Amino acid sequence: MRWTQTLIPTLREAPADAEILSHKLLLRAGLLRKLAGGVYTFLPLGLRSLRKVEQIVREEMDRAGAVEVLMPALQPPDIWQQSGRYESARDVLFKVRDSANREWLLGPTHEEVITLLAAAEINSYRQLPKNFYQIQVKFRDEIRPRFGLMRAREFIMKDAYSFDVSDEAAQVSYQKMYDAYTRIFARCGLKTLPVEADTGVIGGKFSHEFMVPAETGENEVVYCDTGNYAANLEKATSQGPITPTPAVSAGAAPERFPTPGVVTIEALASAPYNVAAHQQIKTLIHVVEGKLVIALLRGDDQLNEAKFAGRLGTATFRAATAEEILEATGAHPGSLGAVTSTRTKPEIKVFADEVLRGARGMTTGANEDGFHLRHVDMERDIRVDEWADLRTVRAGELCVSTGQPLKIRRAIEVGHVFKLGTKYSEKLGALFLDEAGARKPAVMGCYGIGVTRTLQAVIEQCNDKDGILWPMSVAPYQVCITPLNVAADNPGMKLAETLYAELTARGVEVILDDRDERPGVKFKDADLVGFPLRVSIGEKSLAKGEVEIKPRGGGVTPVKIEDALPRVLGLVQESEAR
Repeated sequence: MRWTQTLIPTLREAPADAEILSHKLLLRAGLLRKLAGGVYTFLPLGLRSLRKVEQIVREEMDRAGAVEVLMPALQPPDIWQQSGRYESARDVLFKVRDSANREWLLGPTHEEVITLLAAAEINSYRQLPKNFYQIQVKFRDEIRPRFGLMRAREFIMKDAYSFDVSDEAAQVSYQKMYDAYTRIFARCGLKTLPVEADTGVIGGKFSHEFMVPAETGENEVVYCDTGNYAANLEKATSQGPITPTPAVSAGAAPERFPTPGVVTIEALASAPYNVAAHQQIKTLIHVVEGKLVIALLRGDDQLNEAKFAGRLGTATFRAATAEEILEATGAHPGSLGAVTSTRTKPEIKVFADEVLRGARGMTTGANEDGFHLRHVDMERDIRVDEWADLRTVRAGELCVSTGQPLKIRRAIEVGHVFKLGTKYSEKLGALFLDEAGARKPAVMGCYGIGVTRTLQAVIEQCNDKDGILWPMSVAPYQVCITPLNVAADNPGMKLAETLYAELTARGVEVILDDRDERPGVKFKDADLVGFPLRVSIGEKSLAKGEVEIKPRGGGVTPVKIEDALPRVLGLVQESEAR
């Protein structure tokens, strides 16, 4: 391809609304252009790299035994109502109406569609296992699209769905996908960290996310340096807080004491009260399906909403309003507690974090504005309906698996694998006859890769001060030939044309920068776009019988003209073999 024949609108400065480096580089390198918030047009170079990522995904999915299909993006809402996700996923669903005023959904994912396909076409154990995948545009109604392709309203995803006869067989399918993902991201030049993850609104028994470590990532990963444990912050566990929870009784019964104006953990921890946060019980009230529930944590802990949702069995819950709290307890937020003797509505279910089990000598709200209770014994004074791990892990706590201190870092999620079980197959009728003739639901798994997000994650991880550092496998072009004089009769341009033809004939992807621009402009653009190899041809080097070869991010090497072709071929092959 010749530079003047394509469209590469590079920018010296990034648009003001580009927030992170990879987003800025996507725009500055002329790979994307924004149409609206969270909606982008791929320009020629961006599309070439995107197609390469897709091809890597397709090759590895085929290698793992998955079968490609293409499902409709437009979905009827009744199948989402049948699965139970119409309400739980309502915040991300794009809804449209046709000329008859019937509602349709723009698919954010395809569990319902593929399960109905399996229900119609698979009826015997002899047809299993099966794994179907597609690479397709998805739609999610992001309230705040940001960071370019990282959180977009329209994006490309690879989603796959496996169907098996048993949990054991499903685990085999799961592992095949896990291994395929490891190969996919390695081939894209990404360093990823597989972590234990929450299953979210998709549901299922367990899952792993593939994370790209990056300070601009929206996820937080908990890990230890031994490499034996890594989990999303929503899923992570530890041996507990560094500071032990009090377990020595300090009184025969809860004692009420005045705390006028004290409505925060911090205020109670300050003089004159001096009740340390870890000695307090935090009382949170939420509304779940129209009913109030209480969550109790240690005062210095934060509620992990994903863990709480898993315990509740629904992601649809919210914090109670001050008015709802006052009606239920007789007090305002900041004076709440769950001591049985102070509760006006004992029917409200109480969840308590495991860290509080056995806690004594604690302080909590008295359900009376301006008063708290001290000397509270969890087992004696509070009726707990359900104990659970509800807290968010903090850095420095000890790993359950290794006993080593945990660390937390930010990361970008690029892939997610789930073991779904029979949630969808039971609801949508994906049943098969086993060897004994009994009808059973297929055991499912689902596996997603954000293809467009993966492309941006490569840029977020592979860059320097001058621009993108594309891995050879996903670069829009592998080699950029840059003649400094582009006159048709110039020896340098003639040599450039010869090299271009010979490399192209050997399967190397080459772009010839035939623009009549200053050398500095050409070199800056080549570095900004990030072509892995640049071959420069100028008057001075020609006079020595040489060209200059520069790997992106490396130094310039003079090479004899007759050695240029084999040298470039060797560098391309060497890079592809890594």
